[in-house]
Amino acid sequence: MSDREHLTRPGDFDDAVGDLSALAIDPRKLLYLATAIEEGSLSKAAKTLGISQPALTKSMNRLEQEFGRRLLMRTANGIVPTALGELIYAHAKLIRDEIGLAKTRLQSETAATDIVTVGTLPSLASRVLPLAVARWRDLAPRVLLRVIERRQVDLLMGVLRREFDFVIAQTEFYDIFPEGLKQRVLFRDRLTVFARPGHCLFERPALTWADLSEFPWVCPMFGSHQRTIFERLLDAENVPPPRQLIESGSIEFTKTLIAESDHLALLAEHSTMTDVREGLIKALPVSFPAIKRSIAVIFRESAPLTDLQRGFVNELECVGKELCGD
Repeated sequence: MSDREHLTRPGDFDDAVGDLSALAIDPRKLLYLATAIEEGSLSKAAKTLGISQPALTKSMNRLEQEFGRRLLMRTANGIVPTALGELIYAHAKLIRDEIGLAKTRLQSETAATDIVTVGTLPSLASRVLPLAVARWRDLAPRVLLRVIERRQVDLLMGVLRREFDFVIAQTEFYDIFPEGLKQRVLFRDRLTVFARPGHCLFERPALTWADLSEFPWVCPMFGSHQRTIFERLLDAENVPPPRQLIESGSIEFTKTLIAESDHLALLAEHSTMTDVREGLIKALPVSFPAIKRSIAVIFRESAPLTDLQRGFVNELECVGKELCGD
């Protein structure tokens, strides 16, 4: 039986590593391990890390001795991690990401150019945010703006970890709002069901959710607020979920798939304006209570918005209200 097979049995992790309370792990060895696994070869990893292969081999041997278990296995296709190695690798990547984030922030602090890093939901990045940026850019031509799309939960965690100066996201999220954050509502947007213009559903009178559930859907990833809204709508109508479902966090992918197939999707109206105007997709005349989301700027209490950042947020608020009729 191989180490990988052995370690996949229930309870084997505890047996493999024993008592780790007194284990002192050198973070550098963990980073070496991550590189070795990603490169699939100690020689390639050593070259990437800028150290000799014997030094890397020695470091990996010592790491395995510290854990009392093999972390890497040699195969005909290179080295691969054992199950325990996979677990440690996942944490090693997090350490590397944090180090990278620290370097980026230090560089930003010492750079001569002002930098604003904004996190946003994908649905807001398709139209509202670009229009706001276009207006704000004239007011801050020398500022480096970074815009990063993430899921709601990742945005909240990201602003807490100082990955973002602030984020633009929705306010309602399973009643979860971490301590240390503040928010200000900017506007409210509306969600509507969209399909391609030639979809057969446009020929049916008095559409119901039972009609809609007959067709394939594109939905946000499981656990998102928008996905929960969709599931609650079906629940309220006693309609089973669609038999065909695709999960996607990309607005552009979703709109293109709708335009080119019989898939349906629940989307923010402002994110579809260009596509609707060009005749690529169209709102279905399905009757249901208006579904609106409150969109807010969220930031750390310990880092209030600067004048520069407030200028950006004010432009975003104006654009959001113009597009959403708020």
